[in-house]
Amino acid sequence: MTTKTPRVIVIMGVAGSGKTTIGELLAERHDGSFFDADDFHPVANVEKMSGGTPLNDDDRLPWLQRLRREVIDAAPAGQLTLLACSALKQTYREILGLGQGDVRTVFLHGQASTLTERLISRGGHYMKPEMLSSQLETLETPAPDEALHIPISLTPVQIAELIEEKLF
Repeated sequence: MTTKTPRVIVIMGVAGSGKTTIGELLAERHDGSFFDADDFHPVANVEKMSGGTPLNDDDRLPWLQRLRREVIDAAPAGQLTLLACSALKQTYREILGLGQGDVRTVFLHGQASTLTERLISRGGHYMKPEMLSSQLETLETPAPDEALHIPISLTPVQIAELIEEKLF
C-alpha cells in the first residue's frame, strides 16, 4: 500500500469504461482537479471520430503531448490531479509519463457487451458504439505492475474505494 497520495492519477481504458465518472468522483472526494482527455483533442480529431473514423498514431501524438504538458507536468504538488484518458498503447503511456515519479495509472476494464451498452445509453458523444471494436483491437493491456486493474462490474463507489485503498 502506498503511504503517499500520488500527485496525478490517470484513469485509463476504452470508451464506456467509466473513466470520467471515476475521475470526477475521486476529484470530488479528495478536493482534486479533474481533466477529461477528450476535451484536449484538436477539432480535426473530433471531426474524424464524429464521422466514425478511428484515430491513428499520427492523430494522437500531438494530443498526447499536449496532455503531458498541460495536465500531467503542470499538475501542482500537494493537490491531486485526475486525468481520464484512454491511453490505449504502451507507447502512449510512455509519452504521458505514466508510472514515473508520483504519477499512477488505473486501468478500468470490462466485457465488450457491457461497454457497448454504456456507449449506446450515453448518446450525444462523438465516440460512437461502433468504434469500440477499434479501441479494443488497439488496446495494449498494461501489466499489473504498471497499472491498478479494476473491473467495471463494480459500482463507481466501490471502484473509488479500491483506488483509495491501493493508491492513497
